[in-house]
Amino acid sequence: MNGRRRSRSRPARGTGRTLTIAWTTLTVAGLLEIAWSLALAAADGLTRPWWAVAGIALAMISLGMLSCALRELPVGTAYAAWVGIGAVGVAVTGMLWLGDPASWQRLMCLGLIVAGVIGLNRAEPAPGPGASGSSGPVAAAPGPEGPP
Repeated sequence: MNGRRRSRSRPARGTGRTLTIAWTTLTVAGLLEIAWSLALAAADGLTRPWWAVAGIALAMISLGMLSCALRELPVGTAYAAWVGIGAVGVAVTGMLWLGDPASWQRLMCLGLIVAGVIGLNRAEPAPGPGASGSSGPVAAAPGPEGPP
């Protein structure tokens, strides 16, 4: 432990570039969730241990990336997006390449998952002016006519 105590209050959330990086990290983590799920399915109940090892390793990397993204993103939205990418991705992969049924009901439910994740993201309040990682309020720059 480095001697610093972490505040229990919600940390300031980043804006712009840091949010883009966080969402990119989260997207890659979601894609890895698809990969590890498929690897564990290929492990066939641990009868093919190398697939199981690959799946577990990919799951650990995916969780680590989710954890990094949570530094900037709200936990509820980030977790829903991560799970949604994985769930929709595995279901679509199953339908396209693994022979899973592709009924309109299944596709509708997958659409509802996507809509729910988008809705959660849009329902998040926009970061305030001090949310760029600074610890104090941000003073407005004087306009062309001088200070107020």
